[in-house]
Amino acid sequence: MKVILNDDVKHLGEMGDVKTVANGYARNYLFPRSLALPYNDVTVAWFESRKEEIEARKEAKRADSASLKEKLSAHTVTIVMAAGQNGKLYGAVTAQTVAEALAKDGFEIERKRIDVPGLTIKSVGKYTVTVRLYEAQTAEFPLIVEAQSEAEQPAKAAKGQKKEHRADKADDTAVAENGESVAAETPSDTASSDDKAE
Repeated sequence: MKVILNDDVKHLGEMGDVKTVANGYARNYLFPRSLALPYNDVTVAWFESRKEEIEARKEAKRADSASLKEKLSAHTVTIVMAAGQNGKLYGAVTAQTVAEALAKDGFEIERKRIDVPGLTIKSVGKYTVTVRLYEAQTAEFPLIVEAQSEAEQPAKAAKGQKKEHRADKADDTAVAENGESVAAETPSDTASSDDKAE
């Protein structure tokens, strides 16, 4: 079914765009929410009369995109991850990792708009990440991937040892409790044997 979008619809298009969608999607989702209208002479004429308003919205988005591009280009993202001595990461830096790091710095950017070199980064170093903005605009910013300092890594290892120590303690407690329960049963056994003797 051919429709004209009455508002911006994520992953589909923006106001005024003509799209072909599944009948069910149009009838059950787009039309009830006034996100789109059926494509016909009446709706086309109506959108033609709103052309200036739609263009003004697009112009505002272009301005926002240019501003975001400027801010991103002047921004450096640093991600610290556990790595071996050869600089190889124990995990990987993905578009999602970068999106989360950007969110911490106040940039709300969808993961799908972020292009990481080689899709994933698996070693420490300096990289250039590209973000797809509005229309054909893109922004690039430096990404620095650093290894955790040796001081941080042993601290984690120590935590792991503490956990193991706690687990051992828990096992000892369980054994002690079992011992108590056996000890608790012994007097009753003795008592019952005394009763038999009487």
